[in-house]
Amino acid sequence: MSEQAPTIRVMLVDDHAVVRSGLSAFLLAFDDLELVGDAADGVEALNLASRVRPDVVLMDLVMPRMDGATATRAIREKFPDTQVIALTSFKEDDLVQDALKAGAIGYLLKNISADELANAIRAAHAGRPTLAPEAAQALIHTARNSDARQPGFDLTEREREVLSLMVEGLNNTEISDKLIVSRSTVKFHVSNILSKLHVSSRTEAVALALQTNLVN
Repeated sequence: MSEQAPTIRVMLVDDHAVVRSGLSAFLLAFDDLELVGDAADGVEALNLASRVRPDVVLMDLVMPRMDGATATRAIREKFPDTQVIALTSFKEDDLVQDALKAGAIGYLLKNISADELANAIRAAHAGRPTLAPEAAQALIHTARNSDARQPGFDLTEREREVLSLMVEGLNNTEISDKLIVSRSTVKFHVSNILSKLHVSSRTEAVALALQTNLVN
């Protein structure tokens, strides 16, 4: 018999009770996803995360008291092993940028299908980003506005190699082992890649790399 996949502990954050109820019902349909709590705003989310320690948080962005980006940053700083997926109805450029800069590993719109959302949760738990096409387009639009040249035009051959491995979902330790270089060297390359692509996170870098064909 194959070994059963570990259960992924999921927390919901949305200021609309109907949305939270619908997402709760959705989670029940998947054996490997478990709802461990829900919150109505960022303040509640931070307090709840301290108690239930979720693996993945589905985070609305526009909420009272504390918005989703602020809550995402606070949760990621306090619980770096917890991944956050922004799940929203909005696709404005600034919201996408704010969420990813805050540390969200994914940005999805609420019209996503149940299977797509489940797969995004699994990907987030494994450290792999998932972005709605509209979110990826927003990143490209921002990058093009900030620099008329193709983003990544000045990446070195080694930086492109590291970026390719980032796209595959490898972390710094795995990249270090693959390229037989030190972790500090990988960290240096990753920092240079983010700077040259004008992005603030690995998720943004991967999205731009895929959308602009920077890597094969």
